[in-house]
Amino acid sequence: MTKKVFLVLEDGSVHEGYPFGAEASAYGEVVFNTSMTGYQEMLTDPSYAGQIVVPTYPMIGNYGINSEDFESNRIQVAGFVVREECHLPSHWHSSSTLHQYLLSNGIPGIAGVDTRALTRRLRSVGVMMGMIASEGTPEEALERLKKLPRYDDIDFVQQVTTKSVYRWEPSSGANPAYHIVVVDCGLKLSILRYLTRLGCACTVVPSTTPAEDILGPKPDGILLSPGPGDPALAYLEATVRGLIGRKPIMGVCLGHQLLGRVFGGRTFKLKFGHRGANHPVRELETGRVHITAQNHGFAVDGDTLEGGLEVSHISLNDGTVEGLRHRELPIFSVQYHSEASPGPQDNVYLFQRFLEMVGG
Repeated sequence: MTKKVFLVLEDGSVHEGYPFGAEASAYGEVVFNTSMTGYQEMLTDPSYAGQIVVPTYPMIGNYGINSEDFESNRIQVAGFVVREECHLPSHWHSSSTLHQYLLSNGIPGIAGVDTRALTRRLRSVGVMMGMIASEGTPEEALERLKKLPRYDDIDFVQQVTTKSVYRWEPSSGANPAYHIVVVDCGLKLSILRYLTRLGCACTVVPSTTPAEDILGPKPDGILLSPGPGDPALAYLEATVRGLIGRKPIMGVCLGHQLLGRVFGGRTFKLKFGHRGANHPVRELETGRVHITAQNHGFAVDGDTLEGGLEVSHISLNDGTVEGLRHRELPIFSVQYHSEASPGPQDNVYLFQRFLEMVGG
């Protein structure tokens, strides 16, 4: 590869590499993920909408792309930046290369970038807006970047949510144990896979669905899904507020942040977020430490919570809130990804805990 492309950050720094995937320009918030595997799940996770993702693991694409490990029906990231792209993947399940997958979805990638240096810059300065540019100069790209909307100013939930209601049933064909309505703020399909594996029928509704319409089918419980962007979304807060005390609720990631805000909690942006599959979290009641998969750039201020909602889990890396529970109502939430994908399976028990609450 002789052609050069570059990633320019809003602080003016330039990271040069060669193109793979689609040869196109893209911009977004530049973030890093420390997982060693799971790039297919990263690419298709709706919580990455509007972001250029930088895996810290040096070789990406070595096991190709398969037909099962999708978390949505398309690539959600704006761009992908890697140290080394594998041209010849080796895995019996692989059906295409990473390059082919990005190309077919029109998503640009850059390889040959010093991702360690890039990650150190993001850790030092904080996440920044950036642009992948295949034409022109870095100076021209920086000028274009300055005129584009910032990540925090865009409602990405509206871009990734389902446009219509749909249903997932248990594959066994048995009568469902419970009916769960999932509010799709950026839903990962692994959540549906786990719930249906536990015998639930799931109805997935758009993020703009009013509370009364969510309650209309008389669900046994409600799950508020993960999703991208700033959780300060008035329409979703109004919906969640209308559900409180009427059905058992589980919140995951963005759903957790929304519950925190409804109970008076302030949310704030982290310097560089939590994105990876090895984040230690302590459950305060038991003292047990869980290794968790995470993907979020905002957190809830536990000192501002009201109305009976309290902190249940904290991050052992930086002390931020990782879980909430209500002292009286059947409500709990986690900031991390209980479904993992990618990541350790330590926390899938939370779905069972939710169903015990639903059945209680």
